[in-house]
Amino acid sequence: MLLRRMLIMLGVVVLIVLALAAIKAYSVYQQIQMFTAPQPAISVSAAKAEQMPWQSLLPAIGTLKAFQGVDLTAEVQGTVSQVLFQSGEKVKLGQPLLQLDSQVEQAILATALAVRNLAQVEYQRGKNLAGKQAISKSEFDRLYAELLKAEASVAQLQASLDKKRILAPFAGTIGIRQVDTGDYLSPGNPIATLQDLSKLFVDFYLPEQAAPQLAIGQRVRLNVAAYPGEVFEGEVAAINPKVEETTRNLQVRAMLANPDNKLLPGMFANLEVLLPGEQSAVVVPETAITYTLYGNSVYVIGEKKDDKGSVVKDDKGQAELVVERRFVSTGERRDGHAVVSKGLKPGEQVVTAGQLKLDNGSHVTIVEDQALQSQQPEAAH
Repeated sequence: MLLRRMLIMLGVVVLIVLALAAIKAYSVYQQIQMFTAPQPAISVSAAKAEQMPWQSLLPAIGTLKAFQGVDLTAEVQGTVSQVLFQSGEKVKLGQPLLQLDSQVEQAILATALAVRNLAQVEYQRGKNLAGKQAISKSEFDRLYAELLKAEASVAQLQASLDKKRILAPFAGTIGIRQVDTGDYLSPGNPIATLQDLSKLFVDFYLPEQAAPQLAIGQRVRLNVAAYPGEVFEGEVAAINPKVEETTRNLQVRAMLANPDNKLLPGMFANLEVLLPGEQSAVVVPETAITYTLYGNSVYVIGEKKDDKGSVVKDDKGQAELVVERRFVSTGERRDGHAVVSKGLKPGEQVVTAGQLKLDNGSHVTIVEDQALQSQQPEAAH
């Protein structure tokens, strides 16, 4: 009886162990099948490397300045009797802008004119008498000196009187006036700003290494925050003959037309100096390049081949795609694109999105990248 019970218990234990072993074996089998099963294709976006003209540029930032600009001030003291301009008005060369009270100066000038007229009469009388030798030569010289003195006094007073009337030194647009009728001005007090906006300068700095590449007349393209997407063009007008010692930068000045007066002095500008000699280069979207400390690389997409060199196809008859990580040499980058100077051929397809999921030899499938569609490379840079 006891032996029978022991056999039954042993049989139950054996069945339990066998059941547990079967469950474990099935679990291991499933894991093996999971790892040995073909991995699903990784979705990536791709673009082709293109051979296209590439214009070399020197990027910089600068500040716009008026072709001519001045802050109008009074040279002499006085009370404003007339303001002869409106804020924001376009004025011509020599146009009167401001009149200071000049009654005292005009009265003094009238006195000086009377003295000069008397000196002229006495000089003419002395000249006639000297011709008849009725007066000495020294007396005649004194009369001539008195005439010159009277004329100089008139010229001096006339110049002081002219300074009471402020004229536009050049044609341009006058700013907001800083004075009103009745204000008392001291020398140097601001009246308004006058800016010639028909043409503008843009001053910017480039590293001293760029000096050999610069020349007068080179084209410059710039844009400002006030008009996003709009490009303005000019040309290099002057290159400073001295490098700044503190920054080792070279100051350059370009000039551009401003027919619509869109651009204003003081605006911040992003600009590019176009270097001569457009070259052909292999260009890819900048997102295709993986930048690392040990080198820049791209994932090149190609067809998977078997040991015999035949293309491997999926169940739909399409060639399976795999990626190859390839190290490349890169050049200039701009507008979302980069030049590949070495390691890539035109027409090769590279991954532009999804590189973090990839390794060398990964199986991929290509999907459209909407962001890339709106960022096609331009042929004319």
